Amino acid sequence: MIKEDVVLQNETGLHARPASIFVKEASKFKSEIKLFKDEKEYNAKSIMGLLSMGAAKGEKITIQANGEDEETAVKTLVELVNNLKD
Repeated sequence: MIKEDVVLQNETGLHARPASIFVKEASKFKSEIKLFKDEKEYNAKSIMGLLSMGAAKGEKITIQANGEDEETAVKTLVELVNNLKD
């Protein structure tokens, strides 16, 4: 299991378009991927899960992956979050 914290930098956080981009990318990996915010757990491969998280700009989330491609998954998704545009 690998996990890493990241702070949302884009204006809309993980809402609508950025969330769909994140889910699409997360779904490419075989590992189980979860996001954590405020001690609550969310399925990173579920658009409804991410939208219910309500993650806004400046908030910290934790990306966690567990599985055969966990290292690549976390690295890729952290880079994605850091480069998301509105």
